[in-house]
Amino acid sequence: MNKSFLFAALTAVLITPMVPAWAQATYPTKPIKIVVPFPAGGTSDVLARIFGQKITESWGQAVVVENRPGSSGNLGADAVAKSAADGHTLVLMDVGNLVISPALFKLPFNAEKDFAPVAMVAYSPHLLAVSTKVPANTPAELVAYAKSQKGKLNYAVAAGMGSASHLAGVMYAQRNGFEWGYVPYKGGAQAITDLIGGQVDVMFNGMVATYPHVKAGKIKLIAISSTKRNAQMPETPTVSESLPGFLTGSFQGLLAPAGTPKAVIDKLHAEIQRIAALPEIKERLTALGAEPSGMTPDQFAQWMRSEIPAMAKIVKDEKITLE
Repeated sequence: MNKSFLFAALTAVLITPMVPAWAQATYPTKPIKIVVPFPAGGTSDVLARIFGQKITESWGQAVVVENRPGSSGNLGADAVAKSAADGHTLVLMDVGNLVISPALFKLPFNAEKDFAPVAMVAYSPHLLAVSTKVPANTPAELVAYAKSQKGKLNYAVAAGMGSASHLAGVMYAQRNGFEWGYVPYKGGAQAITDLIGGQVDVMFNGMVATYPHVKAGKIKLIAISSTKRNAQMPETPTVSESLPGFLTGSFQGLLAPAGTPKAVIDKLHAEIQRIAALPEIKERLTALGAEPSGMTPDQFAQWMRSEIPAMAKIVKDEKITLE
């Protein structure tokens, strides 16, 4: 990932946009649908419901969260790309799928041209976690065990092949010089369920959806994928401590169809930033391990423009395919 741009954006000073009075008066005129292109229970779903509830309370208009999993998040994204550009149909997804998918799939939409970025809702690092049945408690022990299994270890791919979770697993295995098998899931919730049950052995998954199960002792935490240790788990090493430069995670973005009026985009963005600044929401996001993002819609668009070729280079350099 482009670390310098990411952290500059995360620490940007929030400037609430001036929204024309007509936009405030006329939007929304009906319930807002937030499409989550993954099953219920994953990081995108959790955040969509947190922010959707607050929008409903503030605007007095229902926000409906619709889960439309399939094709590594591309099915739901395509549906939104082809929806009416009036701000009443949005998509909240791990943007890693939007910036990785162009390098791996022949998409029915153009990630840069067919969406209007609204807000980067939050960033949360991936947690590298294993089943309690795996005899490893540190990165070194996991690498040694994976090598001893000679490809027999099963890696759970949250959100399907080609997702950010898949790319994280491929990079981790290749940079450490071993192989493991990949078991794809439509979303992180079922992957975690199987990790808890021992049907799969290991996974990278968003902290928002994963950390509660770590705290409950249902799975074991090996490492965190951020550039620095997390204050909630200071004893947990970062992956980059053994693999310099390793940075992955869940970048949760809210997008509208391209052509959505700027006034509507601005009103939505201002509302997301207002909600993110509420003490109760900040406390909840922190507890989940997520960081609110200060990206403006323009910064979000620039992030996508820079990350798409960067991810394509990683896919090429690491020889990642979906075969």
